[in-house]
Amino acid sequence: MIKRLIDLSLALVSALFLILPFVLVWLMVRLTSPGDVLYWSDRVGRNNKIFKMPKFRSMRINTPAVATHLLDNPEQFLTPVGSFLRKSSLDELPQLWSIIRGDMSFVGPRPALFNQEDLIALRSQYGVDQLLPGLTGLAQINGRDELPVPEKVKLDLAYMQQQSFWFDMKIIVLTFVKVLRREGIQH
Repeated sequence: MIKRLIDLSLALVSALFLILPFVLVWLMVRLTSPGDVLYWSDRVGRNNKIFKMPKFRSMRINTPAVATHLLDNPEQFLTPVGSFLRKSSLDELPQLWSIIRGDMSFVGPRPALFNQEDLIALRSQYGVDQLLPGLTGLAQINGRDELPVPEKVKLDLAYMQQQSFWFDMKIIVLTFVKVLRREGIQH
């Protein structure tokens, strides 16, 4: 209950402070590629329930709905500003909506795509599926896109066992450091 209250408060305050970057990114996407500005991705949430997670669209329309690392030559699908949005993590800003709705938290395992069956199964096996997914998490600060599925789940499980207010704050601070350094992002 306390984590939810903190998430909601922080998301609402963040949304107010991030209005200008939100509008600028909206315009960048709108002006550089056809299609919707937001991409609503089917993601797996707590208890393996599917929810719609918004992101600023960084890939061209009609890109296959699979994890980026499964695409042959993912760079061919990026929009003109897609690489910048991904490396700066600005594509993630709309996920504040998912936090406000209660589908996500600031910290938790990153929500799997609906078709990442290996990740979903392993998380379910270890009980990690009971956690609310997060905007960032322990796997995000320890390799992000570069981690194989078993390593991600190992880190998700470690987070589940250690979660606390101060551990969440540490992960949030380290996430900012990783984003500023653009570490762990492949595309």
